Amino acid sequence: MILRTKKLPFDSMHEECGVFGVYSQENRNVAHTVYYGLYALQHRGQESAGIAVAFADKINYYKGMGLVPDVFSNGNLDKLPEGDIAIGHVRYSTTGASQLLNAQPVVFTGKCGRMAVAHNGNLINTKQLRDGLIAQNSVFQTTIDSEVIAVLINSLSDGDIITGVKRACAKFKGSYALVVMTADKLIAVRDPFGIRPLCLGTTESDVVVASETCALDAISANFLRDVKPGEIVVIDSDGIHSHMMDDIPEKSKMCIFEYVYFARHDSVLDGLSVYEARKEAGKLLAKHFPVEADLVSGVPDSANVAARGYAEESGIPFVEALAKNRYVGRTFIQPDQNQRENSLSVKMNALRANIRGKRVIIIDDSIVRGTTMRKIIKMLRNAGASEIHIRICSPIIKHPCHLGIDIQTYSQLIGAYKNEKQICESLGADSVKYLTVNQLISTCKGANLDFCLGCFNGEYPYPLEGYEADKLKLE
Repeated sequence: MILRTKKLPFDSMHEECGVFGVYSQENRNVAHTVYYGLYALQHRGQESAGIAVAFADKINYYKGMGLVPDVFSNGNLDKLPEGDIAIGHVRYSTTGASQLLNAQPVVFTGKCGRMAVAHNGNLINTKQLRDGLIAQNSVFQTTIDSEVIAVLINSLSDGDIITGVKRACAKFKGSYALVVMTADKLIAVRDPFGIRPLCLGTTESDVVVASETCALDAISANFLRDVKPGEIVVIDSDGIHSHMMDDIPEKSKMCIFEYVYFARHDSVLDGLSVYEARKEAGKLLAKHFPVEADLVSGVPDSANVAARGYAEESGIPFVEALAKNRYVGRTFIQPDQNQRENSLSVKMNALRANIRGKRVIIIDDSIVRGTTMRKIIKMLRNAGASEIHIRICSPIIKHPCHLGIDIQTYSQLIGAYKNEKQICESLGADSVKYLTVNQLISTCKGANLDFCLGCFNGEYPYPLEGYEADKLKLE
């Protein structure tokens, strides 16, 4: 069992978190560097944010609920001390309730002195690990798996943080991209399947760790390389050292939705430009699923690149059909479904002048429940669109995810119990077409890793337990 909040369903795939860390050769305001890195990773988590700074064998931190600029407003950023190491985190919760108690980084004092951990991903054996640690008299303050990670590392460290990390990773099952900080070390860890992204960068005086390269760009750092699946990178006064876990799988299983939706389109993940992958997805949709129309548009912002690819391949002009309020966060940051759905009307609006009397092709990255797309189609029809054709840059999502995407049950997925034709009828579109699994894989052919496709075909790097009964109830 995975500890999860009882959140009501939503209509998007939501990735859990973003992590960032910096090791500097000089004592300075490293918290400011982390701040800009987290700002660039804001799309990965909008519920909470936090920064921890190491200085003089101590660690100070500040974290709060909300967006990065809100959490660190009113001088909160400047309250953090100067130091030479710092880590940060932005969170969307898949494990543990959405509250300040569960915000990261997790900071505590243990065998290695002061220590901080920030985690992107989801462990599937959290309960077993937690129960075992409690039996050894460990005490937990939060309900998140990230604290389990921190406590287990400390428990197995014997006073040496690297030993603790190596031993703990041998017991973790699930997805994890970690930044771990002590008073004198910054450690980056990526799970053996490489499910979540993590990369290294450098400036003249710093070594930087980030979930995506867009965060390196935000602080003018040069990309060094991606952290390898199963790699533990230690950064200290002696430089950068690499350690590999035992029993690395033959094939990696990076989450392919990083390219479809989660990552920022200006990032490069494991050798592949997210922009190029999304543009190719749009081109393939045009090539394999053409339709006569007057204009093509994307659901802003994640589908706009693919929409331009579709327009380029088809010769149909790209025209904005939907206007987005840039000051409204993603719909999933509201605490319940009614608020999520109501926020769509202030988040997005149809451009009547562009679509009245027109046959419109709408490109989107995915459809989860169908609630948002149904509202968009209704919005476009009310604005005068004569036809609405939906093209999706991924296959039908048929299965839930337990590895860091907040899709917990089959009942949350329209594709779990409807085929393409039925989905089209349910949404009220004139046509709906999805990329196939092989077509999606071909958009990512330049990546250095293989992919997890579990949400499409049910084949996961770790077994998915406890969901089949839920699916059967729908059939």
